[in-house]
Amino acid sequence: MMLYLSLPVTMFWISNQAEYFEEYIVKRKREIFPPDEKMHRKELEYFKERMRDRKERQLLKRMALNEAEKE
Repeated sequence: MMLYLSLPVTMFWISNQAEYFEEYIVKRKREIFPPDEKMHRKELEYFKERMRDRKERQLLKRMALNEAEKE
């Protein structure tokens, strides 16, 4: 009975020990979220700006078409 109860408690205790998993978590976060590179950031900002401009042009075009239909 003691073994039956101690196994879940032991597993819970081990899983809550940060030092066992800290290195893995830090490495995994760096893989998922790599440090920003200035060139990459500039390319991303340029892409976002192009998409904003494109969306704005499409919106203006639709508005112009709607105005033309009303007349």
